[in-house]
Amino acid sequence: MSETSYDIVIGLEIHVQLLTASKLFCGCSTKFGAPPNTQTCPVCTGMPGSLPVMNRRAFELGLRTALALNCQIAPFTKWDRKNYYYPDLPKGYQISQFDLPFSSEGWLEISDPKGKIEPRRIGIIRAHLEEDAGKSMHDEAAGQADSRIDLNRTGTPLLEIVSKPDMRSPAEAKAFLTELKLLLTYLEVSDCNMQEGSLRVDANVNLHIPTPDGKIATPIVEIKNMNSFRAVERALTYEAARQYEVWQETGQKIGDIPKQTRGWDDVANITRGQRHKEESSDYRYFPDPDLVPVTVTEATVADARAALGELPAALRTRLEATFGLTPYDSDVIVNQGKRGVEYFLELATHSGDGKLASNWFQQDVLRTLTEQKIEIDQFGLRPERLAGLLQKVRGKEIDTSRAREVFAAMATSQKSAAEVMAELGIVQVDESQLVELCRELLAANPKIVADIKEGRGKAAGALIGQAKKKNPNVNPGRLMEICLELAQGM
Repeated sequence: MSETSYDIVIGLEIHVQLLTASKLFCGCSTKFGAPPNTQTCPVCTGMPGSLPVMNRRAFELGLRTALALNCQIAPFTKWDRKNYYYPDLPKGYQISQFDLPFSSEGWLEISDPKGKIEPRRIGIIRAHLEEDAGKSMHDEAAGQADSRIDLNRTGTPLLEIVSKPDMRSPAEAKAFLTELKLLLTYLEVSDCNMQEGSLRVDANVNLHIPTPDGKIATPIVEIKNMNSFRAVERALTYEAARQYEVWQETGQKIGDIPKQTRGWDDVANITRGQRHKEESSDYRYFPDPDLVPVTVTEATVADARAALGELPAALRTRLEATFGLTPYDSDVIVNQGKRGVEYFLELATHSGDGKLASNWFQQDVLRTLTEQKIEIDQFGLRPERLAGLLQKVRGKEIDTSRAREVFAAMATSQKSAAEVMAELGIVQVDESQLVELCRELLAANPKIVADIKEGRGKAAGALIGQAKKKNPNVNPGRLMEICLELAQGM
């Protein structure tokens, strides 16, 4: 099957749990991990006579996200009841937004520093608020076949972000989700922990297949139960291939197949049919009579926009323009989050060399954080002290290999680079001493001298090990330069 034999059309629905202390329409806690059914009240469990009241903080976080997604903010929005029956939905309906969401028509730009996908904007149809349902806990694995319901999650504020069907490959879908998650963490509106259900993704996918009479579109399939961005990519790849096989079997009768919801089986690496996909009319939406509409003033929008701060895309651009970083390097740094970027900026500013700071940040700082399993705020070697070491590397007072010894010692103490170098006996070799050492090495290695004269300059690299044995403080780079220069005159 050729990858060019069809076009994949992908749209995503992302549900984001907002970082509020209480639920969307009641005062119950949203803290994760409490014993089942201990964070509930008459409002979130739908007891007769209970009345909901909107959580203002949830609306503010939703507004902040919508603005960051370049959405248009509606001056008037209302709440609707989405009616369906499921055991983890105690009211028999979900309070959501239907025809008048608070934001719409936005976009998010995706790119790939490795160049595997083209940078472009993915449209956002809408971002709206709704309450979460409870959680069904199934016990098939233990052989009991029991199902229990935990209503702690019921009523937790969700922001549903619905993309346009603008993505044309599973890789683009993964890139969109990666950039969206990064944006949400910069905005501090969600922890985006997929293992705890703070970020959940449903993917809608179908194919546009060229035929002699034009293009045929396969029925849209919604894929659920994906617990990682990698799983989303794999599920979309499998589903596209499956739909193409179905089309090959059914041909022109593909239009008779209804829309479907399928679940991703991460172990078997396949999607499995669950039910026919519902249409909006199936939910019998109507305005919630217990909640007043919300009006948003221009001043409120302006204040929220001013408070956004510098977002990932703008940060990448600034790092590249200010420090001459590559798109790949700026992407790695920005993906470390706000604290990581702050660390790098201090390091680059104090050291006076953005590219050198970027190399040490990515290679040594991040490696140490991974090895020690700590966050950047817990790292003992603060940027101003590390900058002192980088200044010595720039000034060729110490070579990179020995600088890493100093780095390791500085990371476990509060000593400066100069103090650690003194303890380790690292001193800068005088230029005249270095020249004399090079003469001695060249005299003892006539074959290397001959190679250098014949244009094989790399041969001088063999002298570095010999030089280190005589004086471990020699700078390999400077040693090479002097040896190449002297060899030409011998």
